[in-house]
Parts: sequence; structure tokens; C-alpha cells
Amino acid sequence: MKRLVLVLIAIFLLTSTIAPGVFAAEKYKIAFLPKIIGNTFFEVAGSRAVQMGKQIGAEVTYDGPAVASVAEQVKFINTFVNQGYNAIVASALDPNGLNQALKRAMSKNVIIVTWDSDVDPHYRTFYVNQGTPDILGRVLVDMVASQLPNPQQETKVAFHYSSPTVTDQNSWAKFAEKIIKTEYKKWKILTWQYSDMDFPKAVSVGEQLLKTYPDVNAIICPDSTAFPGQAKAAENLNKTGKVIVVGFTTPSTIRQYIQRGTVVKGALWDCGVQGAAGVYTAYKLLKGEKIQVGSSFTIPGITGDFKVVPNRLQGGDMYEKGDLANAKDNGIILLPERLIFTKENIDKYNF
Repeated sequence: MKRLVLVLIAIFLLTSTIAPGVFAAEKYKIAFLPKIIGNTFFEVAGSRAVQMGKQIGAEVTYDGPAVASVAEQVKFINTFVNQGYNAIVASALDPNGLNQALKRAMSKNVIIVTWDSDVDPHYRTFYVNQGTPDILGRVLVDMVASQLPNPQQETKVAFHYSSPTVTDQNSWAKFAEKIIKTEYKKWKILTWQYSDMDFPKAVSVGEQLLKTYPDVNAIICPDSTAFPGQAKAAENLNKTGKVIVVGFTTPSTIRQYIQRGTVVKGALWDCGVQGAAGVYTAYKLLKGEKIQVGSSFTIPGITGDFKVVPNRLQGGDMYEKGDLANAKDNGIILLPERLIFTKENIDKYNF
């Protein structure tokens, strides 16, 4: 009996020694990929993504291309896979350009979550979405309409954003166009211009737009670089107060233009919350927790419910057709709210 007790004690001491190392929860490695580094929107999102990683005990790496390039994003995805990351949370420059790299990642059991800008749903699990096109297209049009003496009057409008293929901005702009054609039939869309998320180019494109269409009344910029670039172009050509410029960007980026009266209204969502939500979603999936369309969940430290809705609500063939349109384990996670910035409230926001 004494010998048995000694053996049991030895086994207990041995397992007590190795248990913390052997049975400790795995520290997941999550890569957070922006469209481009250096842009305020993505830097804020990346910072909160890394912060969320520390909060939940995951290793989160924020890194991406220095230029807006699909090929460069593919390189980063391949590198993350080769380095053994468990999940990639990506904002895609193109809805199809990353597919093969993501397919390879998924074949190696890497969890794929998208945020900000989506890919084909077959190449990710969930898309952490700032708002469906009907929500954000409506915000863009409403910001213009609210600044017109009579929204039903003849109004000449232009669109200026990053690219005709980038998933998120293009869907918002197209829905805004739909609203214009059905609700504001006297508005005329003069042109669509693109500046590839490059600020100097956005200023140049913005100036050329104003010179080519001197009678334009409003310019809609659903892009965090094109919006301040277009505002700067308006100032350079002494168009402050003569043309309405609206769009999406961080309050810290557009604040100076609002304070000078070049911009009256701008909008966004809390991109820091979006970054944190992308990482938290990946973490839930890595732990084996189910996320199902039709449900909602909360995230520690963030106010509001994150609703999970079907892919089809995003609109367009990529979402409305095919086997994942109404899938239960593949869909869209909506942020709780959108924000409108004006001179009266913009100093309340510090991102």
C-alpha cells in the first residue's frame, strides 16, 4: 500500500508539473490584413484588433501592403499561412482576386473572416460588415439631400472613390445610384472617378473633376482617402461652400475640413470596433463556438448587439445567387451603429 501511495504521489507531482504546459489553452495566432497600411482608417482598426487580441489572449499581427495591390495582399496571405497562423481577418481590395490564396489557406484549416470589404462568401466564413449597401447608400444620399434647399430640385452629382471593383465602396455607390434614380429623379450623375486610395492622386482627380464639371453640385466619396482628397481639391480651387462634398472617413481625417466649412457632414462607423469585432469573430470560430445567421452576440467592452444576417442582404449576384445566399453558418455580421460627423459633434470622437 505504501509503495502504491508513493507511486500515486509521484504521478500527481509529475502531472502537476507538466499540466500547465501541456493542457494550457492554445494561444491562437490571428493575422489582421488591411487593404493598405498607413491609412488612418486601417491603422485605427489594426490598433483595436491588436488590443482585442491581448484582451482575449490571442497573438494578433497587423500587417499589409504599403500600396493598394491585390498581388501584394495575396503575398501577405500566403506568408501568414506559411507562418502557421490559425486565422486571417482580411479587408479585400477585390471580391475575386484573393480567392485562390484564401482557398489554399482554408485547405490548411485556416479560419477566414473578412471585414470592411468582402470576398466571394465561399472563401470566408463571416463578413464583419459596417452596414449593408441599403444602409450605407442611404447615408450617402441623405447627407447630400439634407444640404439642399429643395432635395427634389435639379442637382448634378459625381462619385469619387477608390476603384470600380472594390467590393464595399462599389456596392454602396451603386445602391446610392439606385436611390437617386428612384427618389430624386431630377438629380443627374455626371461622372464616376477613382483614385486608388492614394491621397495625392485623390486631390489631383478631385481637382480635375471640378475643372471638367464646374457646375457639379455635390460629390459623393465613399472612400476614406478620396473624401479628404476631394475636400482638399475643393479648397485648392476656392470651391468651399460652392460644392457639397460628403463621404466616409475617420473624424480625425475630416475634422479640419469640417472646421473650415469645406465639408458640412461626413460619416463612418467606429472602425476600431470593426477591427476588434473581426478578431473576436475569428477567435470564437477557432474555439469551436457556433455563429449562426439569425442570431446575435455581444463582445466584451463594446456596446451593442452584433446581428448575424444572411449573405443575400448584401445584394448582387455574388450574394443573392448560389448555395450560400441563405446559409446558416456563413453570413454577415453587422456593426451596431453608424456615425454622422458635423461641426457640432466631431470633437467628441478621437479616432
